[in-house]
Amino acid sequence: MTTVKTKVKTKAASNTGGAKTLHGLSPYEPKKNEEYMNEKQREHFKQILKAWRHELMEEVDRTVSHMKDEAANFPDPADRATQEEEFSLELRTRDRERKLIKKIDKTLVRVEEDDYGFCDQCGVDIGIRRLEARPTADLCVDCKTLDEIKERQITGG
Repeated sequence: MTTVKTKVKTKAASNTGGAKTLHGLSPYEPKKNEEYMNEKQREHFKQILKAWRHELMEEVDRTVSHMKDEAANFPDPADRATQEEEFSLELRTRDRERKLIKKIDKTLVRVEEDDYGFCDQCGVDIGIRRLEARPTADLCVDCKTLDEIKERQITGG
């Protein structure tokens, strides 16, 4: 499965002249003196989020097909246990992706409401590059860093 994703990313990068791509889309190149989170930028991130969501939904479909196709009642307990563990790992991954899809959906609503790209805690610009690295980010780097420090102090980690 990893091999397929790697080939897809490599192919996408070669189609854009070697530029890094995010879900098949080239990075946004802001113009000089361009207003932050203008319509063009919001549309760019909306496309990224929709493409990411589409990829995750395709993965869900592949998992369902795979589990249906591979489901067998092995007579050997070790084979059965191996298959159950494989399915369990896949389902755990899909559960994480289901939560991510919800977060993507919430982010798409924020894009539509012109509330995207600004920190929830301090209100400053999150920044184009950070949003391309993590399109669902709702905190600027400084606030996220402070949150992580506070969390480590509370949990002792």
